[in-house]
Amino acid sequence: MSSNPVTEPAEPAQRKASVLPLLTVGVVIAAVVAVGLVALTGGAGYLIAGLPDPGVVTRYGVTVVRILAEASSVLCIGSLLLAAFLVPPQKSGTLAAEGYGALRAAGIAAWVWFAASIASVVFTAADGAGKPLREVLAPQTLLDLVDAIEQPKAWLWTALIAVLVALGCRLALSWGWTAVLFFLSVGGLVPVAVTGHSASGGSHDLATNSLLYHLVAAALWVGGLVAVLALGWRRGANLKLAAVRFSKLALACWIVMAVSGVVNALVRIGLNDLFTTDYGLLVVAKVVALLLLGVFGQQQRQRGVKGLVDGAGGGQLLRLAAVEVLIMFVTIGIATGLARTPPPADAASQLSTVELLIGYPLEHAPTFLRLLFDWRFDLLYGTAAIVLAVLYLAGVRRLRRRGDAWPVGRLVAWLSGCAVLLIATSSGIGRYAPAMFSVHMGTHMLLSMVAPVLFVLGGPVTLALRALPPAGRDAPPGPREWLLAFVHSPVSRFLTHPLVALVLFVGSFYGLYFSGLFDAALNYHWAHLAMNAHFLLSGYVFYWPLIGVDPAPRRLPPLGKLGLMFASMPFHAFFGVILMNMQTIIGQSFYTQLKLPWVGNLLTDQRLGGGIAWASGEVPVLLVLIALLVQWARQDEREAKRADRREDSSGGAELAAYNAMLKKLAEGRRE
Repeated sequence: MSSNPVTEPAEPAQRKASVLPLLTVGVVIAAVVAVGLVALTGGAGYLIAGLPDPGVVTRYGVTVVRILAEASSVLCIGSLLLAAFLVPPQKSGTLAAEGYGALRAAGIAAWVWFAASIASVVFTAADGAGKPLREVLAPQTLLDLVDAIEQPKAWLWTALIAVLVALGCRLALSWGWTAVLFFLSVGGLVPVAVTGHSASGGSHDLATNSLLYHLVAAALWVGGLVAVLALGWRRGANLKLAAVRFSKLALACWIVMAVSGVVNALVRIGLNDLFTTDYGLLVVAKVVALLLLGVFGQQQRQRGVKGLVDGAGGGQLLRLAAVEVLIMFVTIGIATGLARTPPPADAASQLSTVELLIGYPLEHAPTFLRLLFDWRFDLLYGTAAIVLAVLYLAGVRRLRRRGDAWPVGRLVAWLSGCAVLLIATSSGIGRYAPAMFSVHMGTHMLLSMVAPVLFVLGGPVTLALRALPPAGRDAPPGPREWLLAFVHSPVSRFLTHPLVALVLFVGSFYGLYFSGLFDAALNYHWAHLAMNAHFLLSGYVFYWPLIGVDPAPRRLPPLGKLGLMFASMPFHAFFGVILMNMQTIIGQSFYTQLKLPWVGNLLTDQRLGGGIAWASGEVPVLLVLIALLVQWARQDEREAKRADRREDSSGGAELAAYNAMLKKLAEGRRE
């Protein structure tokens, strides 16, 4: 992953103290806690599911391998977090010794993660079928079970991501590729998270979204703390920097874990079930462990990190961190036991088909007022819209407090984009989008053709670069330098290439809806999340080099911008026309199951969606043309002002020379 031959950094002189014994003890404790909790509930989960007890090996083995997978995943993520963002690389961009050591530790953890994930494929297949492990080891039997059950497929995807991370850790030496591996490893948490208890039953949209927040925050917190602890025991030179940076991240992770955990628990159980059911008691135990971790984290910030910054040494920090790590592994054991315990039967049989398929009821036909005011807050994209607005306002406030101006038009554009994102995903539009093709198409158009235009006109990168303080010549790189590296990275240059951006933006319309991919995605909440992310990102990378305020990795001439815009218009119009004239119903099986009484004809609803797609194509064209005209006018104005300044600085010499040339030409004509 580095084109230049680079000598691997030498390991510094370090003491041989290791976190391996502590980690071993922690994993054993987590496994004992989880197995003990599963033993207390007996075979309740199999009875509820109508499955026979698969035996001791399967019942407890699936818990142990999950503990190994989760522990190794957080260690991998934490080590990559340290290597990419908590310790600085060399000035050349190659990892320094501390980052290189953390990268190698991440590679070892990734291989364990891969092996545990493969084992989880087998164990979850046996567990899901209610069979002893030996009965599913036959290749054909195992393949059939993996094809029929979602959890083994999720573990298979996790294994694929883990092996890619493991191989990358062997090849990478640069900071940029280490950051890529970090984000890839975080993505490895997603497949299993979106196929467990939270992905089924009522309110599974809220449960899945809250669980994603919970798992990512937990992985960053637990893994990051272990990585910082390992760095301290190796007497790393940048322990103070890593501890200060991680302390800020840890506080945010604790808040996210607390809020998302409460939301997820309230979705699964009622308050009266907290102390009367096994599931409720485990939730209470997890809450107590989380509060205890919060107390230790506060002590660590007040005493350990403060003492390190004041020069008192890192002994107290390491002792607090070691105890905190053990409590974290107990929490992992409780969480694993919770995942293996069925929630109280709130009578899934009482849920309507609509609730089972999309997570909530739809009792009334959509009207204009309901589409605007019948809200169901989207924990993922609704929260993102609010956070993006708050961060932007904080950046503008910082500029104005130091006397710098920021154009009001950019502020209005960004906040309008956040409002469009919020409305598209959390208003009645977002509520009805999973159940009606026409409303879904409205969401698609808002997320891919309106919100990105407003976002790129807001100039977020320019604002961030002006608001964030530079690290300094000899200081470790910080957020501002990370952002600059991303903007100028090969990934950004590739995505903003005109042809790539055009294919991603327009080609996805045809690839998603006419290939059967949309039909398969309708049954899964995570697929709706992925579609919305694709709509936003593909629109952003298309409009960024076109009308973006921020300097794009690839600059297009004015005619090139117009050409790219007009090149996309026919494809978009044809897409809408094809939808309006199709005789085949897209997603027919899913929409037929919903049996919404106000959707009398699915083909008519699909044609309405095609009309929305066709008509909405005019909106971004108008916005883009207005933006281009304004930008060109301002560019001409700036050029005129620069020319005037040059003229003033030269005392009129250029104008005098120009007039002399004209006079000489006139005299030549007379002669």
